[in-house]
Formats: sequence, C-alpha cells, structure tokens
Amino acid sequence: MKTPDFARFSQTLKKAKLRLLKMHFESGIGHIGGNLSSLDAMLLLHTQVMQQDDLFVLSKGHSAGALYVTLWAAGQLSDDDLQQFHKDNTRLPGHPVGGWHPGIRFSTGSLGHGLGLAAGAAMARRLQKNNAPVYCLTSDGEWNEGSNWESALFIAHHNLHRVTILIDRNDLQGFGRTGEVANMEPFGDKFRAFGFDVLNIDGHDPRELHRALEQQDGLPKAVIMRTVKGRGVSFMEDKMEWHYLPMTKEQYQQAVDEVERA
Repeated sequence: MKTPDFARFSQTLKKAKLRLLKMHFESGIGHIGGNLSSLDAMLLLHTQVMQQDDLFVLSKGHSAGALYVTLWAAGQLSDDDLQQFHKDNTRLPGHPVGGWHPGIRFSTGSLGHGLGLAAGAAMARRLQKNNAPVYCLTSDGEWNEGSNWESALFIAHHNLHRVTILIDRNDLQGFGRTGEVANMEPFGDKFRAFGFDVLNIDGHDPRELHRALEQQDGLPKAVIMRTVKGRGVSFMEDKMEWHYLPMTKEQYQQAVDEVERA
C-alpha cells in the first residue's frame, strides 16, 4: 500500500469535486448526490492506495461521474475525455461501459451485479496465483438485491480475503431512506455472520478510510462508510431529490462557491 499524502489528497479532492460539478452541469445530468457521497473513497483508493495490478469494480454505476473524475485526477483520463461525458457515441456514458480502459473493466449499474463480478475476478486471480486485491464499491440501497448476498456468501465461503467491499452508506436510495424502503439492520452483523471483517468508518475521513483498507485480518472485508449524499453542497446534502436532479445555472454557481470556500 502506498504511503498516503493526506495534504495533497485534500487539494486533489477539491479539484475533483469542482470538475465533477462542471461535468454534470455542462451535460445537464443528475445523479450528483451519490457521486459526491462516493467520490472521497474512489479518489483515495486510486491515488493513495491502489497499485498497478489492483482491481476496482464500481457496482453503483450511477456514480460513474465520480469514477471518471477520479481517473482524470489520477492522470488516466484527459480533460477532453471528460468533455464527452454523456454525449452521443461517448465512451463516458452515465453508467460505465467496460473493456476500453484498464480502470473500467466491467459495465455496471444494474444494481447488485458488481459484487458478483468482483467475486469472480477474485477467484480467477486466486487460481492464477495472483494475490493483488479486489475492491468493490456498492451503494447501500443495492443491498436490497439478493444477488449481493449470494456474492457475499461465495466470497466468505471461499475466504477470498483479498476482496474489500466498500459500502457507500448515505442512507438514501431512489425511493426514500434505506431504513424505510427495506430495513437492513443490524447491517454490519449480517456481514459478520457470513465471516467478514467489518469496519464502520466515516467515509469522508481519508485517514479512517486508509486505516480500514490497511488493516489485514486474513478475512474478506466489508467497510461500511457513513457518508452524506451531496457532500459539500449545502442544498444537496441528505436530500433524496439529488439522486435525480440536474443543476440550474444558479445552483451550479452556489455549489462551486461552497466547494471553493471549504
């Protein structure tokens, strides 16, 4: 694991947030709230943690914008690439299309499928005697899907201990609060019952996240990240509608002002 540079990360995160807002505003596209809740984790992974052979799977594909901006911040996509976001014939649609870039291995966004892909990749790596880790970022709402729990069972049964699941727990999904749509409590205990090492952290604290990723107990890991939908933009924070809405010009300017002042 890389030696973290948290001061540099803080500067990079601000630039990435501003670029994410610009990209979504210019494209007239929503899903901004969930992008802002997951950006910290994706950016930290790609700039401060992952090595060349590590694999990242974005299961919550509607946060594709955060992945594209992360790859941009890591020097793997250009500004010209980002300008094609959500346009006709783009390689950067609203959900990732896999296979054209080493940082985007799978097409995801049909929720509940990304973890199965990560589990299969981890088993393939074991058979190839490749010990590089596999990271999978999921939403919290997609744990309503039984396919996720089947994948968790597979990972635990085969002790694919190089798998880390990062759960973006912003407590909101498309139709309301996760506890009201389908209450999953006690959430962490479910993973422990399967045989996971479970860590509950502040998903916007890079030091907590880095410590959680650094910890090795010989078990697959579930990192439950407490996050805020729309993090860093006051009128978006913890609001379900920012799962959907695009920004007006006035809202975009307010969002930029708030991120720049933070």
